[in-house]
Amino acid sequence: MNFRLFSSLFMSVCLMQSSTYGLTFLLPELFLAAGGTTADVGSVLGFTAVATLAVVLLLGKLTKRVGVMMPLALSGVLCTLSLTLFASAAEVSGTLYLAGVLLGLGWGMFYVLGPIALAQILTPDRRVVQFTWLSASIMIGIGSGPIIGYLIGVRAAYYFVAVLCLICSAVFVSLASSQAVLRVADAAVEDDLSLRSALRVFRSLAWRPIVMVGLGASVFAAVSNFQTVYAEESGLNYATFFLFYTATVIIGRLAMARFIGSRAPYGLIAVLMVVMTVAVLILLAQSSNVLTYILAAVLFGIGYGIAYPIVKAMAANDARPELVAATLQLFGLSYFIGIFGFPVIAGVLLSRTGIAGLLILAAALAALEGLLAFGRWRRDLPILGPTSSKHASERDYP
Repeated sequence: MNFRLFSSLFMSVCLMQSSTYGLTFLLPELFLAAGGTTADVGSVLGFTAVATLAVVLLLGKLTKRVGVMMPLALSGVLCTLSLTLFASAAEVSGTLYLAGVLLGLGWGMFYVLGPIALAQILTPDRRVVQFTWLSASIMIGIGSGPIIGYLIGVRAAYYFVAVLCLICSAVFVSLASSQAVLRVADAAVEDDLSLRSALRVFRSLAWRPIVMVGLGASVFAAVSNFQTVYAEESGLNYATFFLFYTATVIIGRLAMARFIGSRAPYGLIAVLMVVMTVAVLILLAQSSNVLTYILAAVLFGIGYGIAYPIVKAMAANDARPELVAATLQLFGLSYFIGIFGFPVIAGVLLSRTGIAGLLILAAALAALEGLLAFGRWRRDLPILGPTSSKHASERDYP
């Protein structure tokens, strides 16, 4: 199999399996139909968070034994089992918590190993284009999840995507031999994260983007995971939000790719956080105006969607050279804590204060991330001359 065919098939299955995470945005609707509450949604996703963190920490040892393609195939099976259990649950019980654990295991494997499997077959001249397409494919998949649910019904969507994930698993297996033949790099999952290395990371400049991604992921979880609740209360169509959000993220990331390595990345992040905060405040203030709803979705796509890859790039740039792997692993853990762990708090808050309380907290977290970025931008000003593009990672560490 040649590279072009492999890449096309790989991107296609990544797109399909990514819709698994998109379906988590419909969990409130699924749980309400089963007699549950938003607090129950948060509790289940808390188990998802723990499972995700566990599998990410263990992936290094696993892939050193069996490579990356077989665990990718396993991730599809785990996602299939999870979605099937979610769809078949008639009440809130241990079945849903098991489904949450399986989701964490499957999504954690897929999200971490997908880019690594691709990186292993890429020469340097192909990396930018291929990773841009992979990012776009995953984003399309995530955004399509809730739209599929709107078009065919929530439970039907879970069963439908479960079948897609099983197909993805079979395709990953079929691609394993071709991936081994096409392999040109030694990208792998690092397993050197320890308490000592983690403390060293947090004593370096890289602590800031690690904290920032956790805050941003929490805001994303607050807005996305409970968007169905917001839309129902406002008499709006949640599919509209996800359609415009997804389109904005894809267009924005492709358009801004050349600026990610700009002279003042933290200044750009600070501006994007202002945009994201405004988007959340629009959701808080507006009632049932469709155009305003679309505006909030677009602004949220600009703020969060474009900021995320820049924050990730800065985590790598700010890392000590000997701690790059540990830094990126902590970055991933912070992200997963935000997207799966924060709903535990959000679900309880939503059940007690309503959507307004949740959005106020989300806006505060977005503003805090913006302040962290602004503070770093101010700190970097003395070394950012008119022609300099040096990052703070090039200075001496404290």
